[in-house]
Amino acid sequence: MPQESKTDKQKRALQILELMHETYPGATTALNWRTPLELLIATVLSAQCTDEKVNQVTAELFNKYETCADWAAVDQEVLEQEIRPTGFFRNKAKSIRGACAAICERFGGEVPQTMEEMLTLPGVARKTANVVLGTAFGVAEGIVVDTHVSRLALRMGLAPQQKTKSINTDKIEQALMELFPRDQWVFIAHALIWHGRRICPARKPMCDECRVNELCPKVGVQVVQVD
Repeated sequence: MPQESKTDKQKRALQILELMHETYPGATTALNWRTPLELLIATVLSAQCTDEKVNQVTAELFNKYETCADWAAVDQEVLEQEIRPTGFFRNKAKSIRGACAAICERFGGEVPQTMEEMLTLPGVARKTANVVLGTAFGVAEGIVVDTHVSRLALRMGLAPQQKTKSINTDKIEQALMELFPRDQWVFIAHALIWHGRRICPARKPMCDECRVNELCPKVGVQVVQVD
């Protein structure tokens, strides 16, 4: 695809958005949750782990621990063993306990609803904050950039190509935020994730079945795993 102007790229992005709405009208997180706190914990557990595995683990835990005080009080080693199947269980247990303790101490036991406050929680970075704010509260502070969103944004030419081995997700998020209307930020992230899982995986993308095939330059990029 020839070098396109900013205007042409925005036009193409809006066409992709329209097709995403037609293809995935109900796109949302695959994580099971009932409260913002549960979504926060599930999102922490989902780093380097499938949503299916996280849902298996949280099915029992969400009935065992209901409040941030419950999560903050659980013994570190006990929680490590309970979440072990999700991988990186020591760091995840530390983050969960720390974040829940902070929520209890500083936010009255309620998950905060601003990016600035979310980022003060131990173990919470922009991706996790965007998931919780957008999905639980409908607050569009940014766009979730996970492995799938990174891959598709680069492959579709929606974000500048990166020459480094470690993908800069902040640059990808900023590029996407400039292309899509703010009231579509939450949806487009979910839709791209669904599309990445079902049609456009890292290997052997199913271009013949892709609704946005004619709008995609199919840039060949290597995308590393994003937490």
